[in-house]
Amino acid sequence: MGAMAKNAHSYGPDRDTLLQRLRRIEGQARGISRMVEEGRYCVEILQQIASLQAAADSVAMLLLEDHLRGCVADGLRSGNEERVDEAIGVIRRYLKR
Repeated sequence: MGAMAKNAHSYGPDRDTLLQRLRRIEGQARGISRMVEEGRYCVEILQQIASLQAAADSVAMLLLEDHLRGCVADGLRSGNEERVDEAIGVIRRYLKR
């Protein structure tokens, strides 16, 4: 596994920001559910879904930046390139969505 454990959290300094954004996303998802229950116009719902996706992308980018600056950089400094391969795999999967 290398010098750094898999459960190391390079996002520590951004933890509160991440949690705040995730709570906002939860609220957006509940709001979209209510819109569907109320039979709101499809375009309005789609606009809210686009907003939710943008918010999720923002969280993903912050996590990725923290991961690259923390876990990946630490792995490279210790001679372990496993974290680079792992990051590349995650980015590839994310872009295929």
